[in-house]
Amino acid sequence: MYDAIIIGARPAGSSTAMLLARKGYRVLLVEKASFPSDAPRGHFIQAPGVALLKKWGLLDSVIATNCPPITHLSFDLGPFALTAVIPPIDGVSVSYAPRHAIIDDLLCEAAREAGAEVRESFLVQELLMDGGNVTGIRGRDASGKIVSESARIVIGADGLHSMVARAVQAPVYHEKPTLSVAYFAYYNNISLNTLKLYMRENRVFGVFSTNDDQTCVFVQFPYREFHAFRSDVSGNFERMLATVPEIVELIQNSERVGNVLASADMPNLFRKPYGPGWALVGDAGYHKDPITGQGFTDAFFSAQLLADALDAGFSGQSPMEEVLAAYELQRNEHVMPMFDFVCQLASFEPPSPDMQQLFQALYGNERETSRFLGAIAGTVRIPEFFDPENVERIIAAAQRTAQSVAD
Repeated sequence: MYDAIIIGARPAGSSTAMLLARKGYRVLLVEKASFPSDAPRGHFIQAPGVALLKKWGLLDSVIATNCPPITHLSFDLGPFALTAVIPPIDGVSVSYAPRHAIIDDLLCEAAREAGAEVRESFLVQELLMDGGNVTGIRGRDASGKIVSESARIVIGADGLHSMVARAVQAPVYHEKPTLSVAYFAYYNNISLNTLKLYMRENRVFGVFSTNDDQTCVFVQFPYREFHAFRSDVSGNFERMLATVPEIVELIQNSERVGNVLASADMPNLFRKPYGPGWALVGDAGYHKDPITGQGFTDAFFSAQLLADALDAGFSGQSPMEEVLAAYELQRNEHVMPMFDFVCQLASFEPPSPDMQQLFQALYGNERETSRFLGAIAGTVRIPEFFDPENVERIIAAAQRTAQSVAD
């Protein structure tokens, strides 16, 4: 019997397996794909996620994949851009954007090296139950053989459409519909050390560097436009990019590599992430719009939380149900402010007059611009930065500066 069986070896699953195996537990990690395997989804790791990779001793391996560091963040509002180095978290202020085929394989290998048993090309067909408790899995291995395995806990790290979540009927709450859709493509011959975000009416455009000397260019827009857009994906993508002169200038001497890809299934929701004999981690337990690029950070953060909780439960420090309830509470307290902020951004509502006044006040204020961009990246807590007293202080400082200039 295993201590834990983890279904899904993408970032959340491999990280959880690695952390549990490092603590000495017997772990089975199963994955329906075989690595290396790319995935058509975002792959930006904000600084808090990079800090966890550093803590786990994996950052040097990511750097060795020839993935360039992203040292600055730029938030272009049209009339002006707010650009800065974000405040560090645990000594880290840079981001990386390794392709899934690289980072997923790296994390899976880290789990294997930590002592987890890894079975790729393994299709889980059902959960084994004893009364109301999950006791294991049954599935088809790479050879086609049907096998069953048992464990003290089965962890669903199998994404938004988690089979584990469906099988145990994990309750969904704080749910919001899909608000936006994103399309992205890769271009060569562009060199950047900055994540560039361009905020335009009903549009967010982004540009960042990744592996193989390629740069990812994306556009995100309201979901209501999805069906019209996909009638001519390549043409509509290029026409949207053409509305931003700065992007036109960036890509004018480059060529697109491959097809335009879509991220269209992006609901916003929380699931209860535990029950008798089961738990959820990563997108399986909590999912939100990727407009601020928090997916990897959330996966790593929840993996660390869950591994620590299970260690306390397995070792008898606290009852398992108690530590898993604390896991859900800590997860929600940490991610809820960003969840609400992301849903607000992804609704593409025009900035309120107060927000427009804040943007104006930030322009030319290097310290507060850095903290604002840190809030987007996750190194500054959103409630801290957007506290009314803090916002009033920033605006008042800008007004005093303007008055002194006028005098």
